[in-house]
Amino acid sequence: MDKIHIIKASGEKAPFEIGKVRHSLERAGADKLLVEEIVQEIDKAIYEGMTTKKIYQMAFKILRRKSRVSASRYKLKKALMELGPSGYPFEKFVGALLIQEDFETKIGVIVKGNCVQHEVDVIAEKDNKHYMIECKYHSDQGRFCNVKIPLYIHSRFLDVEKQWGKQQGHKTKFHQGGVYTNTRFTTDAIQYGTCVGLMLTSWDYPKGNGLKERIDKSGLHPLTSLTTLTKAEKSKLLDKGIVLCKDINENPSLLEQIGIAKQRQKKILEDSEELCTAH
Repeated sequence: MDKIHIIKASGEKAPFEIGKVRHSLERAGADKLLVEEIVQEIDKAIYEGMTTKKIYQMAFKILRRKSRVSASRYKLKKALMELGPSGYPFEKFVGALLIQEDFETKIGVIVKGNCVQHEVDVIAEKDNKHYMIECKYHSDQGRFCNVKIPLYIHSRFLDVEKQWGKQQGHKTKFHQGGVYTNTRFTTDAIQYGTCVGLMLTSWDYPKGNGLKERIDKSGLHPLTSLTTLTKAEKSKLLDKGIVLCKDINENPSLLEQIGIAKQRQKKILEDSEELCTAH
């Protein structure tokens, strides 16, 4: 039988690989029996030209019926897309991830460059390392970070680095610019960024240490992962500057503040707590 081709978010065609679906379900913590049940159902329903979005929706629907927390883990990529409509919640999220990794961070800072001032999304420091990080948030999975972004960010970093170099104690510090995106980089963007020494982080880059692995490792899931919250409730929490499930755990009264009834609060907090456990 000929291989079935599916349409990816970027619009490109690719051969369908059931193994990828199985792997993503296993990573979400679904048990073996449930994984096989979902895989068989998708295998029966798959057709030529089906979109990855449609496949994902099918798997998510079954998963949510059987295991809410696994469904929350499974929807991580989509949850990062929901940290909008402005990019500010994503900046806060990146800052929180770096704090978890023992960095001192500042979000949305005006930094003096050698030539002009720059608004920098995240400044992160640890030991002798000093980073200037720009966060590129996209609400659409098909939008990648192209080469223009690292080009622009590197030129800004060079201006800031010149100024940093003049400050006391900075001569011996390691300075680096960086780009974090919730989608992916194009090949050119990776090639240029790596060549000039930028730190690049996307959904799946660097391999084995992209956002998805670091979130799993730290348990720092965005609150948009929760299947027990409505879209409107998520927006209310994001408007309050709350971006993590962990924030809800540590301050359950937030749920009351946005008008969630007591009986629903219990379910949300249970899911949130389980989701915060490093996976």
